[in-house]
Order: sequence, then C-alpha cells, then structure tokens
Amino acid sequence: MTYLTGKNMTGGYGGADILTDCTISVNKGEIVVIVGPNGAGKSTVMKAMLGMIKLREGQILLENSNITNLSPQDRVSRGMAFVPQNKNVFTGMTVQENLEMGAHLRKDNIDETIGQIYELFPVLRKKRKQLAGELSGGQRQQVAVGRAMMTKPTALMLDEPTAGVSPIVMDELFERIIEIKQTGVAVLIVEQNARQALSIADKGFVLVNGQNKISGTGIDLLSNQEVRKSFLGA
Repeated sequence: MTYLTGKNMTGGYGGADILTDCTISVNKGEIVVIVGPNGAGKSTVMKAMLGMIKLREGQILLENSNITNLSPQDRVSRGMAFVPQNKNVFTGMTVQENLEMGAHLRKDNIDETIGQIYELFPVLRKKRKQLAGELSGGQRQQVAVGRAMMTKPTALMLDEPTAGVSPIVMDELFERIIEIKQTGVAVLIVEQNARQALSIADKGFVLVNGQNKISGTGIDLLSNQEVRKSFLGA
C-alpha cells in the first residue's frame, strides 16, 4: 500500500476538468517525479492532493485513510507539506523567522528541527538574520523547503523547486532532496527539468492533458524513446 495516493482524480478550476482519471502515488522514502508539457496538469495534481481544489471524482488517500474531504490545514496536520513555485517565502521576514512561521501549528519545542534545517542547508545558518527577500533565488528555495520541513512532514510536495536557479544550485537542491527522502519522507516533485529530476527519481509519471500517459522507474523513463523524444530533447 502506497503512503500518499491521488486516485482516479478528475477535476479542475470552475467547470473545466484539468485532470481526468489521473492517479499519482508515492511511498515513504521515495522520490516520485511528475513531468509533462506545459498545461498538462502537473501543478493541479499537487493542489488537488493538498485540497486546494475540489475533485469532481476520485479520492486522496494518506496511509490508507481517505482524506478527500479534509481541509488543506487538516492535511498539513496529518503530515503533508507543500512548497509552491511562486511566493513561497515571506520576503520581509528573516530566514529564522520564516522557519519559525513554518512551525506555527506545532506546540512542542522547535529548536531541534531548526538545527536540522541548518544542517541540511548550512548557508541558511549563516544568513539566518538576513531578510529572505535579500537572498538569491536558490537560497530562497532552500528557505521555502526548510520552512515546509519545519512541520516534520511525512509527505513533501515540491512544485518546480529548481525553477530559475543555476545548474549548480539545481544539483545542490536535488542532493538535499535526496537527503530528505533518506529520512523516510515521501517526496513528490513537479519539475520542468525532466532529465535531471528523473535521474534522482525512484518513480515517475508523465502527464499529458491531465491524464496518465506513461509511468515507470526514473531509469525506465529516461531510456523510454517516447519520453526522450517528447520531453528530454533526445
């Protein structure tokens, strides 16, 4: 049984369906990557799984429990965390304040978790008193991921985590994501840099027009001729 599943999801915004009978799943200690062309519904999958859009059909299952009717906040309290592509940090707050805001639902001591985030992203410790709005794009992404990790999630969803960063920073972010996976977190990623993302993926899903087109291990998708031709530029 997979840990987090969006099962047979159909729905979208208003009256239009973006997703049609789409199923995405991820287990603990696994990286799953969703790739596909622009407008395929990749980000919509994550919003549906977090409860930000209402499905017309389908279910969201977390550890075999149906959470389809729970609010986003209730899903976060159950262990889900989401890092959107845009507006994912409080630019007028320091790095430390951003991390503290990520733990606003917690009632316990958060010092140990903050220390773990600084170990994961050492540059943030050095810049902990600096405003997030003054950081580079890659450092902001680290703050965003770190803030999400402050909830001690069991399932982490990342929407385009490497958008707008340099190749060196992208590689570093992927290395940190692998470290997060190795702690037993289920990691679900939407990513335009398909080749690099699939290279770290345990499993991947290719979406086209809101539907499952191809799925398999990251290695299988990297070697699939249709995927290479359509999405990898080879």
